[in-house]
Order: sequence, then structure tokens, then C-alpha cells
Amino acid sequence: MSDCCSTDTGVALLESPVVAPRTPGKIRTVALVGPPNSGKSTLFNRLTGLRQKVANYPGVTVEQHFGKLSGIGRSDLVLIDLPGIYSLDSYSEDSRVAVDVLHGAMPGTPAPDAVLLVLDSLHLRRQLMLAAPVLSLGLPTLVLLNMSDLMETRGGEADTLALAKELGVPVAKISATRGTGLDAITHFLDSKSHTPQEHPTTRLELPVVGNPRSYRQWATGISTRTKYKAPLSSEWTRKLDKILLHRIWGPLLFLVVVIAVFQVVFTIGQPLSDGMQNILNTAGDKVGALLGHSWVESLLIDGIWKGVAAVLVFLPQILLLFLFIGILEDSGYLARAALIADRVMRSIGLNGKAFIPLLSAYACAVPAIMATRTIENKRDRFATILVAPFMTCSARLPIYILMIAAFIPNRDILGGFLGMRAAVMLSLYVLGFLAAFGTAWLLKSSILKTASAPFILELPQYRLPTVRSLSLRLIDRGGVFLKQAGTIILSVMIVLWMLSHVPFHADLPQSVIGRVGLWIEPVIRPLGFNWKIGIGLLSSIVAREVIVGTLGTLYGADPATQSLSLQAALRHDLTLGGAMALVVFFAFAMQCTSTLAIVKRETNSWRWPALQFAYMSVLAYVAAFATNQIITHLF
Repeated sequence: MSDCCSTDTGVALLESPVVAPRTPGKIRTVALVGPPNSGKSTLFNRLTGLRQKVANYPGVTVEQHFGKLSGIGRSDLVLIDLPGIYSLDSYSEDSRVAVDVLHGAMPGTPAPDAVLLVLDSLHLRRQLMLAAPVLSLGLPTLVLLNMSDLMETRGGEADTLALAKELGVPVAKISATRGTGLDAITHFLDSKSHTPQEHPTTRLELPVVGNPRSYRQWATGISTRTKYKAPLSSEWTRKLDKILLHRIWGPLLFLVVVIAVFQVVFTIGQPLSDGMQNILNTAGDKVGALLGHSWVESLLIDGIWKGVAAVLVFLPQILLLFLFIGILEDSGYLARAALIADRVMRSIGLNGKAFIPLLSAYACAVPAIMATRTIENKRDRFATILVAPFMTCSARLPIYILMIAAFIPNRDILGGFLGMRAAVMLSLYVLGFLAAFGTAWLLKSSILKTASAPFILELPQYRLPTVRSLSLRLIDRGGVFLKQAGTIILSVMIVLWMLSHVPFHADLPQSVIGRVGLWIEPVIRPLGFNWKIGIGLLSSIVAREVIVGTLGTLYGADPATQSLSLQAALRHDLTLGGAMALVVFFAFAMQCTSTLAIVKRETNSWRWPALQFAYMSVLAYVAAFATNQIITHLF
């Protein structure tokens, strides 16, 4: 093995091992590889300068992130963020995707010319197990010891020179959160990009490929020879875990956190939403006054503006919810919540790995269903796919918030700790949660029965979330929400306005859309719904949040309610029983074409999404009927 040298960038350099040499050439594409919770995504966002694109790998639904390395001044290079993996030998889809991309066998994705391997320096002994199969690929590789600042603060030590000599590749300490040590990446890429790649001359003894046990002896040996010293867990970390992971106090504290989040979403978010509604209404009135009374004014204001604005007003509350979820996730608390939830999930037969997909379903069921690819067992994976849409996604929030604000008084309960509106919102989340777990129990005790598998999770260190990370999350979720409002909802609103004005000079009930609504009204009348709600239910099959825009357009086009706000118009037409039946219907119904399409792709059959749609629709109808009848008789 050749001698190792140190550069002015603090990187230990050594010639690459002789394994599977590639065709010589300059670097154009770089793959970012690392285990989950290693800080890989944070590094990706920093390296790409937040200018990134998201797509799916051809033929599969695992997401890929790619962007140019503009964050370090290398816009000529493309960085591909691979799924977080512990090994290249797992049977999960994430691992298969990583293997295919690294071998250049993924259609539509360029073969990487170099690899940035991100390892959590706080758990380096275990994380080195991924280094063996990655190094065996023979690609130019830079090993990045992330969170090195935390490691050293907590008394840990890692010798990059010694590690580089053992691994046969450059090694550098970085902090993706703080952005320190990234000049090592620039130096590595510059040195590889400006000169043609030559065949390596140094051979590194690697463990037997495909043997995880040999990877573990190998990783332990390197850690010992390089005198790696693992950091000690801080006293306050140990104390926190004793409380947060307690069998009794842990779940209770989790419930308190959830209640507090919903309370804040309403107490702070509702005034923000009201303020946005005032701004949008004022802007709409001014534009309408300039246009005068004409079909153009009716289309732009009554059709488009009121429909889209009816959805946009909920953006502050949705962003607040995602802000708190981001804080809980980045702080390391949600990983602890996964362990708490695992005890409950095992009682209904779900795999512990299902927690992360189900948790992400609170944002959107589509990426949640994609995330089930980490579950190796097919039956466990299908069960998780089928129950994920029950989790209350962000698309349900607009209709929930609209109905709760319109029909539930803003009163304090539990001595002021919890507001009535927040309590109703929380109950809807619990309702979806119970439906998901009840359905999972039904599936796992019948058609998808299988033996339970162990749940192994490496707890991340507690850390303070950064403004940059939280801001990126909010920009991403806000962008998705606005894109929906600017494309799908806008298109539906235009079609609805046209159908509500054909034939010309007919009143709204006699229009095409009115006749369709009146035709289906007898079916939904027992639920407390009128024909306008029925049209909203039909349009929301495209996307759940479309119903709010639909109601905004229909009530805006009705002379009887045109001058009223949407909340006032709904109070004019619906009873409390009908309003609560509507939110219960949405808690259960499968009102999302995109989700159905993803389920079909993941299960490779229309049988499962058809069963899912039928089951959830029947459950939604029965539950809404019961809700309307009970509330009507009680109040």
C-alpha cells in the first residue's frame, strides 16, 4: 500500500483499490450514498444550493433527487442522491435501486463517475459496514465523516489519515449542518475532474462481497486499528431517553406533544388564515371592480379566484403543521416515537418498518406508499400500502379547517389547555389512525397474514433543528401546495364554471353541473349533504383539496350566497350533523387519483386499488351516515 499524504484541505489522500476498473474519463455525475440519518439529505441540499429536482427512477416509484453542484461552484457536475441504505445486499427496493444506479444499470439515469460516501461519525463503527460494498465497486470515492463537530464535542476521535490508509480512499471530516469541511469535496472533485481517470494501482483487501458478517468483522477491525473512539452519550441525552422511551410516560408525553401542536395550529394559524382571506377577498373585489359586470369578470372572480382563494387561505396552517413536524423530526424525537409506536404496531401485526411510511403519510400518501419499498416482506408491504391513505394527509386539512371553523365554536376545554376546535381536529386524526390500525389488523389476520419481523432502528442524536433545514421543508411543502392550487385546482375551477353556465341564462340548479348534482343528491341526502356537496365529492376524486375550491366556485356562482363568505354560505345550507358527516367522510374516503395510481404501480395490479377504493368508500359512507344521524338526534 502506498504512503498516505495530507493536503492543505485536511483530507487524507490515498490511491484507490484495484477493483472493477471503469472506462477512463472525466467526472460528470456523482452519486451521494449513505445510511439513513447520516445527514446525507442535508449535505445534498447544501451542495446543490437548494436548486434540486425530484423524480422517480424509471420503472420504480422510489424517488430520486438530483441537482447540479452549484453550492460549491461546480455547476458542470450532477449529484444524484440515492436512497438511504445500510447495505447493498438487502432485498428492499431502495437497496436494489442503489445497486442498479451505482452499476450504471438504471435506465434513464447516468452511471456515476464518482461516489461521495456519507457516514455518521457518531456511529462510525457500524456505519463502516456500508463502506465495504461501496468501495468494492472501484469508483473514485471520498468518505465523508459527517457530524464530526458533534463527535469531537462529545469526546469522540477519528483519525482521517489512518482511515484513509485502511480504506484506500480519501477521508474528510465535515458538518453538513454547519457547512464546514466542504472544501474537501471541491478538492476531491477538482482532482478527479481535471485529469482523466487512470487505472488504480493500489489493492485493498475487502471482505467477501455479499457476506454481511464479514463486513462487520472488517468494520470492527478498521475501527480498532485506526483507534476510533466513539463519543459518549451526554448525560441529558440519557436522561431524556429514560423519560421519552418510558413504557408509560413516553406515550403520554407523545400525546401531549400532539395536542400542543394542534392547539398552536389553530390559535396561531387561524388568525393568519383569516388575514390571508381578507387580503385575497380585497384583491378579488378590486380586480372585479376594474373588470365590471361581464362574463370575463364572472369567470375570473366567481369561477377561478374564489375557488383557488378558498384553498390558499389554509396555507399558513398547513405550513405551521409541517414546521412542527420538521422540528420533531430534525431534533431526533420522531425516531423515539417510532419505537413507542412499534409496540402498538406489533399488536396488530404490522412490521415496525411501517412506522416511517405511515408517518410520512401525514404529508401525502403518495411518497408514503413509495417509502414502503424498505419493507422486504411482500405481505407486510401490501398491508402498509393499503392502510396508508387512512392517515390524515395535508390534502384533508383544508376541508377539515373550513368545516371546523364554520361550525365549531372557539371555546376552551380542559381548563384552557385545549380548545374545542383543536380537539375536533385531533379527533379526526385519531379517527384516521384507528381506521388504519383496525384495517391493518383485519388484513394481517386474514389475507395478508405473516410472521412478525424484528424492528431495528438506530436512534439519531438529539440536536437542534436548523433554520435552513426547516425553511427548505416549508418551501418544499408550500411549493407542492401552491402547485396543486395553480394546476389541478385551477383547471377544475374553470371546468366547473363553464358547466355551471351551460345552458346560458339558466339558473345554477338548471345548469349541467346543477342537474348532475340533483341527480346524485338522493344518494347523499341521508348523510346531510346537498347537491353542491355532491359535486364537491365528485371533483375531489381528482385530489381531496379540490372540494374546497369547488364549493367556493359553486357558492360564488349562486346568487343566494354570492355575497357571503364560504363559511357563512355553508352555514346557510348545512346542519351541524351534515358538516361533521362531511369531515368524517373525508377521514375515511379514498379521494385521490394519484394515490390509486401509485397503489396500482406498487402492487402491479388493479385488484388492490379497486379493493381499497371500494372498502374505503363504503366505510366512509356508513361512518358519515352514522355521524349525521347521531348528531342530528343529539342536537
